[in-house]
Amino acid sequence: MNPIASKSRADRRAFVAKLLSTVPDALVVTGLGSAAYDVFAAGDRDLNYYLWGAMGGAAALGLGLALAQPTRSVVVITGDGEQLMGIGSLATIAAKQPRNLSIVVLDNGHFGETGMQRSHSSLGTNLVAVAKGFGIADAFAVDSLEGCDEVSRRVLSRDGVSFAQVFIEANEPPRALPPRDGPFIKNRFRSALGLKPF
Repeated sequence: MNPIASKSRADRRAFVAKLLSTVPDALVVTGLGSAAYDVFAAGDRDLNYYLWGAMGGAAALGLGLALAQPTRSVVVITGDGEQLMGIGSLATIAAKQPRNLSIVVLDNGHFGETGMQRSHSSLGTNLVAVAKGFGIADAFAVDSLEGCDEVSRRVLSRDGVSFAQVFIEANEPPRALPPRDGPFIKNRFRSALGLKPF
């Protein structure tokens, strides 16, 4: 599938809910804004790490977590705008090649948190080609709820880094707000991993 040419779009909340139901033991890192709302709407868990203001930091945090927890599946769920802001992290991910990291970019072609301005992914940037160019060989696009099976299979296999660009509808579902207390999120997450809070 040519990602830029795709006209089909998945429902974001349904896609995220289905994905998380198929990988219940995964460690989940969210980008800020809608990705965090979608993950929270699918069901709050101690193993969800919500980022509120770290624009561009989700994939990098996911990389560190994947390296620190090599026996666990790590899933980064973020948006196209957030991933574009931290695009250089894909180069480091490709260089490190953690087998247990999957990056899922919910792409509506807009910066949803700042007024729905068009993002570069709707202006010609092919995120799959960018990921492949950095060295992430298993980069692909999906544009339907059925494509979730392809994503979850890679998460569960822990057979190498994967990058999924998920074309979603450019709408704004009602906000489901996760906890905003950073130390609480961090300490809850650490405790769920059997680590001491600090």
